[in-house]
Amino acid sequence: MKAKPSVKSAEPQATSSTPSIDVPRAQRRIKKVRAPRITAAALDGLERINHHAAGIDVGGAQNYVCVPANSVPAGQPTVRAFGVFTSELDATVAWLKECGITTVAMEATGIYWMALYDKLEALAIEVVLVEPHSVKQVPGRKSDVVDCQWLQQLHTYGLLRGSFRPDEPIRRLRTLTRQRLEIVQGAAASQQHMQHALVPMNLQLHLVVSDVVGETGLRIIESILNGEHDPEVLVKLRDQRCKKSTIAEMKAALNGHYTDEGLFVLGQSLEAWKFYQQQLEQCDKQIERVIAQMPTARPATLPIPPKPVAVAPEQAAQNPKKKKVAVGNNALNVDTDNLGEHVRRLCGVNLMEVCGLNLLSVLMLIAEIGVDMSHWPNAKAFCSWLGLCPGLKISGGRVLSRRTRKVVNRASAILRMAALVIGRTDTWLGRFYRRKKAHLGAPKAITATARKLACVVYHLLKYQENYVPLDVTIYERNAAQARLRRVQREATELGFELVEKQQAA
Repeated sequence: MKAKPSVKSAEPQATSSTPSIDVPRAQRRIKKVRAPRITAAALDGLERINHHAAGIDVGGAQNYVCVPANSVPAGQPTVRAFGVFTSELDATVAWLKECGITTVAMEATGIYWMALYDKLEALAIEVVLVEPHSVKQVPGRKSDVVDCQWLQQLHTYGLLRGSFRPDEPIRRLRTLTRQRLEIVQGAAASQQHMQHALVPMNLQLHLVVSDVVGETGLRIIESILNGEHDPEVLVKLRDQRCKKSTIAEMKAALNGHYTDEGLFVLGQSLEAWKFYQQQLEQCDKQIERVIAQMPTARPATLPIPPKPVAVAPEQAAQNPKKKKVAVGNNALNVDTDNLGEHVRRLCGVNLMEVCGLNLLSVLMLIAEIGVDMSHWPNAKAFCSWLGLCPGLKISGGRVLSRRTRKVVNRASAILRMAALVIGRTDTWLGRFYRRKKAHLGAPKAITATARKLACVVYHLLKYQENYVPLDVTIYERNAAQARLRRVQREATELGFELVEKQQAA
């Protein structure tokens, strides 16, 4: 009987015949070694912070709830499974009340936790919404029962940190602003479908107009769908303000070969785009109604901290610049003056005066972060939550990485887009962006500028102080002094002495 060949292990054996491993592969294996997991026995020596804490593992079809052993009669299980229908959610909350639970920890799993969160919050039960990444290392074999038990145990010892969730009025506004973003993205997709239907018929409309769904573009597309295919007639629909192309170029671009299926796709894409525009108008009106019902910001009680640098209020008063109202497919379809007054009342300060921010960006920003800055102790914590500050990974006394932490944060994306706009302005933030871009590159410059903008927004919302821009001459002087100090420090480290050049008489 032949012996079966032995299966070799994929890992190298510690023998003298083991071939040497190249250094890069060894380094990669060292990086993959994870820190030891926390065991349940390691928590026994800690002090219990929350004696009436429960843990809930939220799922799409079932929720597993774990309560302390002393909160149920002897012999009764501490873990129960409940469904997700309204009656079963009510039964979940009733059982927690019966067990004397005062605080609950649950994972932020998709959107399944929202209904249960609202019911617990309505009954004055504190809810700690935990990021799944922070509790993913569950000791032992993973299951729904073990997950809820592990959440309950960690929450009992106060080892969980809750995620930020704004109050109810801000959540209503956030739902509408996110819906508005979905509508804008749907309209953009329909616009791309129109362009994809025109190009196969060799109608290069996007090369001769700045916007396919602008006034000229829409008139030409609707005329094509109505049966007019003569370039001589179509070019007469050109608006006199068109500057991207000449009449001859537009006539040549509209000379194509038409197909029935291409015109059918073009017509459906146009109808879809018009539908999204109607939805966008209705959404903007609903946003205006919701903001009008939101409470006015409370007056700030904290003293305004002293300014580290001088500002130029007289220069800002002499040269006031009124921002242009956004126009285009993403523009608000309501009275912007009235909506702006409601936004100022809600924030307690005019954030539209900040460079790079307009009414729409401020509206979407406060829908994500709210107007109460007490959730973050300082501006550094706020920037860390946004993912705009450098990270720090240290192992063995050596810094492994300082890369910015990757987060999924809509407010961070808004600030980054604003930073990109700031880079084209002649303001102190614009000069800061261009200075960082010169030696760090555009991506890092955007992150650094977005962080400064986040600090400005945090300060204005917390202290409700009017925005006064920094004088660019003062900023350039401070930047030159900082550069001089850096050069002097480098010269001293290299053993040189920096001598000021004497001016010629």
